[in-house]
This record gives sequence, structure tokens and C-alpha cells, in this order.
Amino acid sequence: MAALMMLSIMAQAADRRYELHVDGMACPYCAYGIEKKIKALDGVDTSSMEIKLNDGLVIFEADTPEPMDQASLRTLINDSGFTLRQFQVQPINPKQE
Repeated sequence: MAALMMLSIMAQAADRRYELHVDGMACPYCAYGIEKKIKALDGVDTSSMEIKLNDGLVIFEADTPEPMDQASLRTLINDSGFTLRQFQVQPINPKQE
């Protein structure tokens, strides 16, 4: 039973970490607007969301079959009234036991 629960938890774990550097986030309300749109995307681990307002940095993790592409995230950010300055995606390596 414990092994089955562990497999279930591992299956839900995020496999990529995204860092978006966003220009124009000046207040908590701005950050909330972006956060709400990103959390609505399929595969986003909502517990991993971190917004550093002073640095204009949005960090989140997601588990998707293919990485989210920069063009789609740029459109999401632009539609929110901001500018995506830099985009990074990194794989998250599962822990080896």
C-alpha cells in the first residue's frame, strides 16, 4: 500500500521549473493577476508558485508532456499587461534512492 501511495505522489510531481522575468510588476495586485493566469494552466503545481515582486520574477513548477513554450507564456504575460523579459525552463531531476 505504501509503495502504491509513493508511486501516486511521484506521478504527480512536477518535472520542469520555469523562471519568468517580467517587466511592469509594480504591486501585489499585478502579481496576483499573473499568478491567477499561470495557476490556470494545465499541469502547474500551484503549491510551487513563487513571485518576487521587487525582482519581477515568477517561478513555478509544472508537469506537462512537453515543456511550455516561450511564445505561449509571452502571450499570457503580454495579455496580462506586462512584458516577458527573460524565460528559463529547467528539468527537475527525480531523487534517486
